[in-house]
Amino acid sequence: MSIGPTGEIYRVDWLPGTDVLHGTCHCGAEHTAQDPVEMWEWMLGHPEGHRPPGPESRGDGS
Repeated sequence: MSIGPTGEIYRVDWLPGTDVLHGTCHCGAEHTAQDPVEMWEWMLGHPEGHRPPGPESRGDGS
């Protein structure tokens, strides 16, 4: 977990038994990836690719 200079919280969890990372952005959007670089680019590319969870969103950032 990392807190940016503005107090934003970014969280990345490793899913045990897999090579998959699950990230949650400070906006509530979620994304999964196997590549840590891809995960951080997605998180820091705000708002591009970010859709906070909701009834019309799958929440995975795709």
